[in-house]
Amino acid sequence: MEFKDLREMKDALTPCMEIDRGVTLRKGSTVPPAVVDRLAWTAVFSSDAGLRDAARYLIREAASARGAFVASIQLLYDAMGRGECGGFTVPAINIRGMTYDVARAVMRSARALEVGTVIFEIARSEMGYTEQRPAEYAAAVLAAALREDWRGPVFIQGDHFQMNAKKFARDPDAERSAIMKLIEESVPAGFLNIDIDTSTLVDLSRPTITEQQRLNFELAAEFTRAIRQLEPKGVTISVGGEIGEVGGKNSTPQELEAYMDGYIGALSAGGGRPKGISKISVQTGTTHGGIPLPDGRIAEVKLDFEALRTLSEIARKSYGMAGAVQHGASTLPEEAFDHFPAMGTAEIHLATGFQNIILDHDAFPADLRAEIRAHLSQSCADERKPGMTEEQFLYKTRKKCFGPFKRRMWELPASVRSLMARDLEARFELLFRKLNVAGNSGLTNSKIPKVAVPAPVPASLANTSGRR
Repeated sequence: MEFKDLREMKDALTPCMEIDRGVTLRKGSTVPPAVVDRLAWTAVFSSDAGLRDAARYLIREAASARGAFVASIQLLYDAMGRGECGGFTVPAINIRGMTYDVARAVMRSARALEVGTVIFEIARSEMGYTEQRPAEYAAAVLAAALREDWRGPVFIQGDHFQMNAKKFARDPDAERSAIMKLIEESVPAGFLNIDIDTSTLVDLSRPTITEQQRLNFELAAEFTRAIRQLEPKGVTISVGGEIGEVGGKNSTPQELEAYMDGYIGALSAGGGRPKGISKISVQTGTTHGGIPLPDGRIAEVKLDFEALRTLSEIARKSYGMAGAVQHGASTLPEEAFDHFPAMGTAEIHLATGFQNIILDHDAFPADLRAEIRAHLSQSCADERKPGMTEEQFLYKTRKKCFGPFKRRMWELPASVRSLMARDLEARFELLFRKLNVAGNSGLTNSKIPKVAVPAPVPASLANTSGRR
């Protein structure tokens, strides 16, 4: 399915685009669906680095030329912070596997309901176990935009750019450097929204809330300043902070205020004050992926919606942010999602529920499922806790199948993938309606102007005839 060399790729694209110091779509032309499919495959699986990078570049430039451009959600969140708009909660969707197919399903659902605010994201940890680096993930999402003729901003986000507390304790400089390198890799790839998560360093043994949050807000300010130095011209990257690690104790107004006051002070140190965070992630009772019971069912979660309302209100009224962010929500019951817009929740992060639709689908091949279970039993054996049932173990570890089985899942028959996509679309549509983002594409487009953020030209194209 992938292109075998650069000449074949350029020959396939010549009828619809001109490739010379950028990408220009010929008048009235679109990239044929089969060609987009091959570009996406090449961008992910080609063993030729030059060919792979060329595919990623051409996808991004062609999508932009067609009207789908990488963007920051900052200006919309600024408007929410000023009270100019609201009443909806922006869904941020983590795609762990079959990224091209899943992103296409998201975009079909969003187009059908005229949704403008949907974020495609991937966390630092997910990049590891799903084997998706930023440039690959962005290329798959933008290929989906090109394939589905998406018009408007494409919000790609780095979720949980998280400090590892144990590694930080052993070598703070190395862990700082790891996050900084990830930021430097992500921004050129088109990640114009980044969530800095240093909440893992909150120390509840400290005597005051400010001291408990100190490392959290000081490092968040440090990374914010670094991000501002990397911004493309005309773009303010949307940066998020976090005050409570997901799965830990619930966040309080006092923690939010201590974090924000300390963050603002740290951001202002040395003169001048760059733009701060646009939203704040809080803990209100959820865990990532939910808590599996011995029989494999997910335990009921008791969310503190009033805390979410209070924290969102403080974030907006006292600090001009869009509001609070809810994590770990995709496995909640359907009726829970109606509450998030009513509570003023700015953004909600959704991941495991979509993973479950794929892996539990009736169309998922039984032999592949058995192979995955056997692989997890061996490769994740050290994660098996005393007293954990087989179903609990598999539920907690199966997210780690997406990297080793990435190609196998992309290669599933079209008939199987279309059945999964149908059910994913139905779920996306339900969530878009409940989060009240249906019909907000006009608002989104009015707040987010198109800013040209060209992709770095890969050497494989720069060295060909007619290029700089």
